[in-house]
Amino acid sequence: MTSELIVDVHSQGVSIAITEEKHLVEFQREEQTETFSVGNIYHGRVKKIMPGLNACFVDVGSEKEAFLHYSDLGPQFYSLQKYLKQVTSDRKKNFPIAKASIMPEKKKEGNISEALQTGQEILVQITKEPINTKGPRLTCELSFAGRFLILIPFED
Repeated sequence: MTSELIVDVHSQGVSIAITEEKHLVEFQREEQTETFSVGNIYHGRVKKIMPGLNACFVDVGSEKEAFLHYSDLGPQFYSLQKYLKQVTSDRKKNFPIAKASIMPEKKKEGNISEALQTGQEILVQITKEPINTKGPRLTCELSFAGRFLILIPFED
């Protein structure tokens, strides 16, 4: 059986279609909005490191900077950062995640300034939407939810 995923991205939004044997099985359309919803994944840049809070503020394009605590970096943070660096270094070459090298896990207790520097690019996912004067809350433990399973990179 042949399955295809067709994605159409345009200024009004994104349309996604799944076909099996050239028959439409599923169709989804999302309108373009400026909201920051839980589960969205962004390529952000560290703006400020706050050692007293053991956290940092990240620019993800929101009006307010997003908040990332050290405990939300996740145990496989260094593996994900190394993979992100490989992918962004040569955008024309495809780096399969199966060939990514596994780095040692991040210490449970540590300092945010040991893991991140101002200006560093990181891949983050929103865990809490912005409220009033506060920006979104972030995590580096990415999860991709599907219909029947959840994929978490570098985890069993």
